[in-house]
Order: sequence, then C-alpha cells, then structure tokens
Amino acid sequence: MPRSRQASIVKATRHLSAADPVMRRLIRKVGPCRLVLEKNRFEMLVRSIIGQQISTKAARSIHLHLKDLIGPGNMTPKSILGKSRPQLRRIGISARKAGYLHDLAGKCCDGTLNLSQIGRFGDDDIIVKLQTVRGVGVWTAQMFLMFSLGRPDVFPSGDLGILKAIHNLYGLKKLPDRNQAQEIADRWKPYSTIACWYCWRSLDAD
Repeated sequence: MPRSRQASIVKATRHLSAADPVMRRLIRKVGPCRLVLEKNRFEMLVRSIIGQQISTKAARSIHLHLKDLIGPGNMTPKSILGKSRPQLRRIGISARKAGYLHDLAGKCCDGTLNLSQIGRFGDDDIIVKLQTVRGVGVWTAQMFLMFSLGRPDVFPSGDLGILKAIHNLYGLKKLPDRNQAQEIADRWKPYSTIACWYCWRSLDAD
C-alpha cells in the first residue's frame, strides 16, 4: 500500500475512533484496515456484475473461470467482446449477465464510458455515468467508488451486509431502514468507506 494511502487510512481510523465509541471498539477488535484497491477498473465492474445476487464463493469461482477463458493478460473490454454469450454462459454466467458484460465492454470500447478518465469526476456524477451501463445500479457504482477509486466517504445504505452489521454493532431491535442507517453513518463522515470496511469485517469476525 502506498505510504500516502496508508497515512490516510490511519487518519481515518483515528477520526472514527474519536467520533464513534462503537467504531472505536470495532477497530480495536479487527485491527488495521487492509482495504485493497482493484487497479483494473474494468475488471472491478466485471466482478461486480458477476457477483450480483449470488454467493461470494460462486462469484469468485465464475470470475476465475472467466480469467481462464480469456487467457493470459489483463481483462479488457475487447477480451470480453471476443467471447460470445454462449461461451460466457458455459462458465456459469447467466444470459442476462452476459448481456450486461457485453454492454459494459461495448460502452468502454466506443467511448461512452471512459474509465481511465472517470476519476476526474465527483462521486454523484460517477454514479450517474456508470448507470448508463445495463446491469449497473447505484450499489455497483458505489462499490466501484470504494474499491477501485478509493473514494473515502461512500456509504452504501442499501447494502444488506452493512445493515446487518449496524444492527449487530449498535444493538438495534430490528434491521435498520436506510434513514436510520444513514443517521448512524453520519458520524463517520468524511470516512464512511473505512467505517463500512470495518462493518463488513465485523460480520466475518462473528
């Protein structure tokens, strides 16, 4: 991890510990944040699409099969377009998701979506741009902001894992709705991304 990014994460954890006693206890329990960014922005979106509505284990398996199908080298829009939908279906990708992947790759190739330049825009504008791709919604765009661009203050209020973690950590009687979750997350600003990473890890630790 670059030294500047490591310093930013240390600053974030200090802020979270000071702002929220619950987060302070969680940070002490889990230890240092090890959020790793996906440098291949296109592959990050491919993985997000593959992982929709299936288990993490299944998504990981399909992603590995896709890499084997494509062969050596980085996953690119052209490499995805070079595989037919029947080929993608044979490795476990649904017909609908195969269409989504081809739409993503096509928009990257024709310039509709310029991933190399997208980091110049603000979070909200990036979410709008990514949603021009079939199958990419707000949640997928938020994951891209967090795990590819490393944006520090993203809170995916509709993420079930985050809602479960907040329910457990804050001793709520029932799963919070988005407004209640957002109210709790407001104390994490401007480092909601790091707080969410710890929330997800809290589920692993249970």
